[in-house]
Amino acid sequence: MEPHYEVAIVTLLALLVYFWMGMRVGGARQKTGIKAPAMTGDPHLERNVRVQANTLEWLPIFLPSLWLFAVFWDDRIAALAGLVWIVGRILYALGYVADPGKRELGFLVQSLAVAVLLFGALGKIAWTMVSTGTY
Repeated sequence: MEPHYEVAIVTLLALLVYFWMGMRVGGARQKTGIKAPAMTGDPHLERNVRVQANTLEWLPIFLPSLWLFAVFWDDRIAALAGLVWIVGRILYALGYVADPGKRELGFLVQSLAVAVLLFGALGKIAWTMVSTGTY
């Protein structure tokens, strides 16, 4: 079995970015004085919470797609697309916290990266099944 080092590193980097977002929520709580479990009361806190939550919503789409693309297509291309996804999430986070209207670029970048991974993996798996007669 191939070890997929690049994709493993990208997976860990994505989780570190998610951890960073969680730390930003903690920082926003400290800055605003809003204690858990409250999730509202200051736009800065609310935006950081939403960024973290939105990233959590995307991780179950991103991570399996990343790994399936690596297994069925190519490890390095998957890792590169994964890095693009991470950059998109960072752009999304920084833009959204600054001004919710500035989240579109990051959202578009990460959406395109995950679409490549998701549909690339699905297409290759379907093509392999049809071409080998294992459907």
